[in-house]
This record gives sequence, structure tokens and C-alpha cells, in this order.
Amino acid sequence: MEFIKEFIAFLMQRKKYWLFPIIFIMVLFTLLLIATQNSVVAPFIYTLF
Repeated sequence: MEFIKEFIAFLMQRKKYWLFPIIFIMVLFTLLLIATQNSVVAPFIYTLF
């Protein structure tokens, strides 16, 4: 958790606000991939793309 706190502080200090949406979308896709691996929901998720 310390890494996340330091990373957010770095982004705020350097005024890199444009990175927040990119990081947020990457985290969402990662969670989606983890949730659909070896699950019953996987075929339904693949039809969305």
C-alpha cells in the first residue's frame, strides 16, 4: 500500500493528472481478466468484445 500512496503523491506533485484515467482503465481491464479466467461468466464477457 505504501507504493500506491507514494505513486499518487508523485502524480500530484508532478501534476500528471492525465495518467489517472489510463491507470484506472488498466486496473479495470486487469480485474476483468482475473475475474473471467476459468469462470462460467467467461463466454458472456467475450461476446461483449
